[in-house]
Amino acid sequence: MSPSTLSSAFLAVAAISRIALVNAQPDPADPTPLVDKHYAYPSGIPYQVDYNTAALRGPQVGYNICNSTTENQNSMCQTSFVNHIDDFCLWAPPQPNSTIGDTEGQEVAWCTKPGHGTRIIPSEALQGVQLIKTPNYIQIAGFIDQTLVNLNADDYGGELDPHGADLRGNPLGGLMYSNAFPSNGGNNDTYQQVIDWTNFMGGSAFCLKICDPAGQNQQALCQNIYDRLGCAYNAPNNAQKGVFEVCDGDDMTPPGVYTSNGATMTYFQPPESLGPITTVPYTATPAPSSNCVTYASSALYTGQPAPSGAATTSA
Repeated sequence: MSPSTLSSAFLAVAAISRIALVNAQPDPADPTPLVDKHYAYPSGIPYQVDYNTAALRGPQVGYNICNSTTENQNSMCQTSFVNHIDDFCLWAPPQPNSTIGDTEGQEVAWCTKPGHGTRIIPSEALQGVQLIKTPNYIQIAGFIDQTLVNLNADDYGGELDPHGADLRGNPLGGLMYSNAFPSNGGNNDTYQQVIDWTNFMGGSAFCLKICDPAGQNQQALCQNIYDRLGCAYNAPNNAQKGVFEVCDGDDMTPPGVYTSNGATMTYFQPPESLGPITTVPYTATPAPSSNCVTYASSALYTGQPAPSGAATTSA
């Protein structure tokens, strides 16, 4: 795709994203969108980002100040991190045998290593992980035994994101931080808040994409209006079972945008009321990647609890 066509693609999806946000209905009791709540880490983070008991969905179920006192398999921490292949978090339910559809507003952070005050993804859960670093985002995709992070084995899941129908996010109050963007200057001790991100969980797989807050086209690359199309269209990847790798990559074409007969086209996801999506007019493909480095999972994930410690209820 030529630079001019790609520019048109970004503009097209940005316009769609703005329409989707206009159609969202903020909660009168809590009208400030989650994406407009900015907090320096760690000193500026409140105990709860979303604490309003009068809001239609109520307050968030967990908390955002997380440290060694909250770090255990019952943690209700809702502050998440994406730093490297050995240091990232996924959103997953606090209760065993749950589905994303029933708990999307309640998910808590499950991280690959101790140190963030969260639950820890158990050993043997991650079965293959690919991390792609592009000019404007970081994408992690892979395979997971989702029962070890409290998801029902048969749940095909859904999307977690900082918007939602009421703009309060799913999960409610969920914050995301990273120290891995080029704009961070390689300072691993300083975290930037990630405003635009998406995380799909379910079907024994996951994908997570976070856009650089100082980068370009954040809303187009990390927008959340194709929640019914899953990882294949929102975060196309080459993750493989048994392979743990980090690669450099190009930015993907924004979800929903494709080329047909030389023309840039935009696919609109139909409303759920029309039934299952049976056809999509294009096939998404992963963007080119290079400089891939593989790792042994045993070298990456060393601080994880045994699987039997994962499926616990909240305190």
